[in-house]
Amino acid sequence: MRRFLLLDDEINVLHAMKRVLRSCFPDNDLSVEIFTEPEQALLRTSEAAFDVVISDYRMPQMNGVDFLAMVKGLQPNAVRVILSASTEFEALMSAINRAEVFRYIAKPWQIEDIKKTLELALERRDQLVADQRLADELRVQRGQLTPRELEARRLEAEEPGITKVNWGPDGSVRLD
Repeated sequence: MRRFLLLDDEINVLHAMKRVLRSCFPDNDLSVEIFTEPEQALLRTSEAAFDVVISDYRMPQMNGVDFLAMVKGLQPNAVRVILSASTEFEALMSAINRAEVFRYIAKPWQIEDIKKTLELALERRDQLVADQRLADELRVQRGQLTPRELEARRLEAEEPGITKVNWGPDGSVRLD
């Protein structure tokens, strides 16, 4: 299943983008989650892995560059895309450099442009995951990583936070 997270402060833009994604990838098992609040979207990225994260550039609470930089820290293999009507190319270049944004989608968008961009984003995601897997297998062969640590990394990539347990002082598991 391919997983997308969309963030924009305008709900109509989110619904339009969701329709575009469904039309671009009709045969894929697709999950598209939409958010209007950056904090909620960040919380979700700490709970579930996403293939592609698309964020608007200009939002009242937090700009898209800051949001995508935080996503990069939580999910380095999620491909990050910025969506904007802004023509502030210096700021957009900052996004590309600081948050390692894969592509920029201009508003208003063309469906064919979005489709091509997201196909490339998914190819990039697959390559990142394959590269990570090969590097980890090499670390296991060299004894730098145990099979247990490799499995923990795999689980963490699939379900962020699953391997992190908050232990109480008495040895109990705390559900904060």
